[in-house]
Amino acid sequence: MKRICIHQPDFLPYLGFFHRLLCTDLFIVLDDVQFLRKGSGWHNRDIIKTPRGISWLTLSVKKGNLQQKINEVLLSEDDKWITKNLNLLKENYNQAPYFKDYFPNIRDIYLSGFCKMTDLNLAFLKFFYGLFELEVSSVLSSELNVEGQKNEKLIHLIKAVGGTHYLSGVGAKDYLDEQLFANEGIVVEWQQFRPPIYPQLYGDFIPNLSCIDLLFNYGPKSKDILRSCADAR
Repeated sequence: MKRICIHQPDFLPYLGFFHRLLCTDLFIVLDDVQFLRKGSGWHNRDIIKTPRGISWLTLSVKKGNLQQKINEVLLSEDDKWITKNLNLLKENYNQAPYFKDYFPNIRDIYLSGFCKMTDLNLAFLKFFYGLFELEVSSVLSSELNVEGQKNEKLIHLIKAVGGTHYLSGVGAKDYLDEQLFANEGIVVEWQQFRPPIYPQLYGDFIPNLSCIDLLFNYGPKSKDILRSCADAR
């Protein structure tokens, strides 16, 4: 059995993203599909908590054509957006228990000089793999050179790496055709993710925030919170 997870390289994603990797043999980073612009995707944004409720933390990217792929998206050259992001984190998390311990790591990744959005996102993911003590084997979908759209592309990617099981988030139930996968000998499994509750700033707990919220609030114990969720299978 070889279980595969396929997902776009999102920006500082929520815990469910990492939870799926706990039971995955190979993570295919879906970097050669259409970039979803602001308002419809998570490729360059996620939510954090503030005293006024949730707020977006957003990467500024250069304008591209409507069919632009994720791995083609360039970050804005004007680094004012970086300063804005870092100030937003300082303003809302400076009182968090582990802010001073980990903010320098986050700042250094922001200031690493990446030109492509994908490279910055993958650098953040690698940092959180270490924090969560995840041993993640991964490959870029663009390196596998498969054709197809939607279900067909997913099936071709899984077959290209010898996968037998596909672990999918429940959000795909609206479009994923399990019978097509079964016809190719691939078993579809649905992630069972229950957002964990942990200490947060600013009142009542808000689930499914960016992983950076857990980092600043729970620090090195974040891996235990991640593993406290329901079984990913």
